[in-house]
Amino acid sequence: MVYTRLLPVPERSFFLFGVRGVGKSTWVRMMLPDAKRFDLLDEALFTDLLGNPALFGNLLSGVEPGEWIVVDEMQRIPALLNEVHRQIEERGVRFALLGSSARKLKTAGTNLLAGRAVHKAMYPLTPTELGRDFDLDAALRFGTIPLVWAAGDRREVLESYTQLYLREEIRAEAAVRNLPGFIRFLPVAAMMHAQAVNVSSLARDTGVARPTVAGYLEVLEDTLLVTRLEAFEAKLRVRERKRPKLYWVDPGLVRAAKRQLGPVAAEERGALLEGWVYGLLRAHNENQEVFDAVAYWSPTESNAEVDFVLTRDGEHLAIEIKAAARYNAAMLKGLRAIAALPGLARRILIYNGPHEFQTEDGIHVWPLDHFHDALASDRLWP
Repeated sequence: MVYTRLLPVPERSFFLFGVRGVGKSTWVRMMLPDAKRFDLLDEALFTDLLGNPALFGNLLSGVEPGEWIVVDEMQRIPALLNEVHRQIEERGVRFALLGSSARKLKTAGTNLLAGRAVHKAMYPLTPTELGRDFDLDAALRFGTIPLVWAAGDRREVLESYTQLYLREEIRAEAAVRNLPGFIRFLPVAAMMHAQAVNVSSLARDTGVARPTVAGYLEVLEDTLLVTRLEAFEAKLRVRERKRPKLYWVDPGLVRAAKRQLGPVAAEERGALLEGWVYGLLRAHNENQEVFDAVAYWSPTESNAEVDFVLTRDGEHLAIEIKAAARYNAAMLKGLRAIAALPGLARRILIYNGPHEFQTEDGIHVWPLDHFHDALASDRLWP
């Protein structure tokens, strides 16, 4: 089944990034059906353009101003960006540039398009996009990447996904020299999902040098599998942790990297749910402007923590995620610790129970489905 995605088509040229299988190509075929398309996974086309990038301009000679051109897997030939730049500037052609990795583009002239092409991201399917097909347990166990979600055997597809990633993204781009070390690193990095990143600890557990692990993390970020969430500096007369937290883009990929695809264990549910909520926030932020910035907050003097602090127009929204089905006042520790933050507009506890209410000190307690409804309808902020 093809699902309607949240992302609208920008009016001008754009990059669209997302992990393999997330649905970029399907989306662009639906949204721009008349566009001329160049798929750089076509090996004959890839070989011709790699050997002669100038050929790309000749292939565009009949395109009219304002028409759309789609280039899929743009990162395979970054040199084409020079011609893209020229076509935008001189002829008014519009481009949809799709990619599953930003690694080569970061070092190959993407800055030439600064101000000429917006950057957009596509995330795994959200409950809004899935509608009645959404199932939280399945989402946490297998993730919601369309390639996996639509599969008859989701476990089998997920098991092969890591091999696809290693083959297509890592080997093809020669991103790492020590592939065995990187393979050892992947499950260790998956164990760090929703945790503060300790590069030295990762290096010890992986058995490679610290600078190498730092490079591996950059590879995961550049190939869009993970993102690092910086710590929020509230300056509430407490020392705050500076290490960023690591989040994988999809719960299924976390579990595939850990080689742990059975039913979700109780001890992993909290991190998976927290990461899934972070993904929802980012997906909706692509076209709703839910926040200007997002961070986490955690003072060093206590174990109080707030999972996400959203900032918009100078105000803050504090969100704590709990996987438990029953409310407990102890869940509010972090939200109460951050109460003195200037500009704090709302504090929200999201949990897996059925009851919605507000505590005496003004904290909103929301079931997960209420949170999602508020996010989808842009009612998170008061």
